[in-house]
Amino acid sequence: MTKSAVARRHLPTSPFKAPAAPPDKHFAVGERVTHDTYGLGRVTAVEEGIAVLVDFGSRQERIPTPYTKLSVL
Repeated sequence: MTKSAVARRHLPTSPFKAPAAPPDKHFAVGERVTHDTYGLGRVTAVEEGIAVLVDFGSRQERIPTPYTKLSVL
């Protein structure tokens, strides 16, 4: 038996509570962040709901939403 990576939808008639969606991540210019691939960096620009531009010292990267590998320090 294999497990599926697809999340099951919540039925309205189910006696169990619907799973809570994770809160959206918001970043501000100047915040220190860490990325799983690029390491430590500082936010230089924010495109609301679209992407974040981060300076990692040796390179600048545009990280699009969802920000799964990016977190605030």
